[in-house]
Amino acid sequence: MIAPFVAALALSAAPAVAPAPPAPTAEEARAFVGRVNEELRQLAVRSSTADWIRQTYITDDTDRAAAWASEAQMAFLSRAARQSVTFAGVAADAPTRRMLQLLRLSAALPAPSDPARRAELAELDVKLGSIYGKGKWCGGSGEGPCRSLQEISEIMAKSRDEARLREAWAGWHAVAVPMRPLYSRLVALAGEGAREIGFPGLGELWRSGYDMPPDAFAAETERLWQEVKPLYQALHCYVRERLAAHYGAERVPRDGPIPAHLLGDMWAQEWSNVYPLVQPHPGRTGLDVEAAMSAQGWDPVRMVRTAEAFFTSLGLAPLPQTFWERSLLVKPRDREVECHASAWDVQADGDLRIKMCIRVKEEDLVTIHHELGHSFYQRAYLGQPFLFQSSANDGFHEALGDAVALSVTPAYLARLGLVPAAPEDEEGLVAVQLKEALEKVAFLPFGLLVDRWRWEVFSGKVGPDRYNAAWWELRRRYQGVSPPLPRTEADFDPGAKYHVAASVPYTRYFLARILQFQFHRAMCRIAGHRGPPHACSVYGSREVGRRLEAMMALGASRPWPDALEALTGERAMDASALVEYFGPLRRWLDRENRGRRCGW
Repeated sequence: MIAPFVAALALSAAPAVAPAPPAPTAEEARAFVGRVNEELRQLAVRSSTADWIRQTYITDDTDRAAAWASEAQMAFLSRAARQSVTFAGVAADAPTRRMLQLLRLSAALPAPSDPARRAELAELDVKLGSIYGKGKWCGGSGEGPCRSLQEISEIMAKSRDEARLREAWAGWHAVAVPMRPLYSRLVALAGEGAREIGFPGLGELWRSGYDMPPDAFAAETERLWQEVKPLYQALHCYVRERLAAHYGAERVPRDGPIPAHLLGDMWAQEWSNVYPLVQPHPGRTGLDVEAAMSAQGWDPVRMVRTAEAFFTSLGLAPLPQTFWERSLLVKPRDREVECHASAWDVQADGDLRIKMCIRVKEEDLVTIHHELGHSFYQRAYLGQPFLFQSSANDGFHEALGDAVALSVTPAYLARLGLVPAAPEDEEGLVAVQLKEALEKVAFLPFGLLVDRWRWEVFSGKVGPDRYNAAWWELRRRYQGVSPPLPRTEADFDPGAKYHVAASVPYTRYFLARILQFQFHRAMCRIAGHRGPPHACSVYGSREVGRRLEAMMALGASRPWPDALEALTGERAMDASALVEYFGPLRRWLDRENRGRRCGW
């Protein structure tokens, strides 16, 4: 991630009254981006430091420091982005033109030029994040014991008491209620900032970072969704039937959406935790990785070391010693922290670290692979100018670690001693693929709809008087889930999701779910794998590591089709790799769903 910047770049302004200046030259454009790159790197170090401290030690003081840093970042970026527009049409070299383009796109929340409004936007941004980070549910009475999101998530994952799940769901979503007026104001101010740098609105700015027109990108994501939608609908149909059998058709209608609190996750975005309720062959064992890790005494450090070993098996250099000294791997007992997992290069020089409240769970082992993917990517592009120190598009950054994690197959887990043996029969394969699909496939519509909601909010199509109604309309349409109890516009359920409170674009995660399978298919071909994709592990393939390193080292210096081609030989995002991967499961689901009324 590239953290906020905390100082302003002195950019000259033309005199108020003067003859029209001569048109800028290519040399002036190169000099401009050179100054920006130099200043940005220095500013990023200060800003990342302030934000790291805030997220790992949440207090009113660290909130204020982060707000000041955020305001300075916004001042710099808004001024630099406006001046970059003066170089539009200059016949500069391709890298200079791309850096000018990326500069305009670099702020998720572009600030208005007015200092007071800019300061207000910065304060709102930090306050929303802190409300989320400090949020707790204090039971039905509003009195202790108060539980953090991590503790509430354990209830959502393990409880099978419908009333208890509904209470926990409502308790966490109440945390977001105070965010509603703050969020509405933030949207207005950031939209003003977007218009000042030449975008019709904030949604157009967010959709412009994919080397295609904003409307074309929206259509592209819808195209990809249509490719995977039949697989999702088959999974939804099967899971709904099993949940109805457990909770009763009065709670889970067999022809309607699934109540969101019954899917094992606070946001019903990944359904892995309901696997015991929906597993196809309850008598089979061998998939309980968490129990094996606990019995063998695994701890967070061992989990991270294991993930690192996968990357180093590809020939990538180990993580620096400072990673182990500076990362936050366990939730501290003495202070508030933001537990949402993230990867950092705080000093923009290979100061790699992750922030994560690791639990000894299989899902956290997968998440660690994901976060280390960010870390190895961050290090690979350090040789690029600062404006190019990112991935080809944000979906690439999110997909990299997940693509590697697809190689953590049952056979590999068996090597680690976490499962007895890799299943070789259809019954065992379906059990493994179903568990994986509850994470990977179940997430797809949620990954798409979060920004669909924000795009409509940013455009004004959805006003503050319909925030919650529009949110649940999209969740029903795409996910086929419903709220567990009546919701009104007094609620602000989108804010109960970190990425909304923190203004982090979310379509990247949808793209990552598609791209990781496309990456995996290509890496398996490079490694010489000849069998089905779900059985492929690229562990130990130095050629895969070489190709990965070549793609990652490009950073954002080239359009994403160039980076995709460097690894896969393909220039278009393609969901067929995901569909092919889950082919055995899809065939089984179609047999299981015969005679059922699927859809909602």
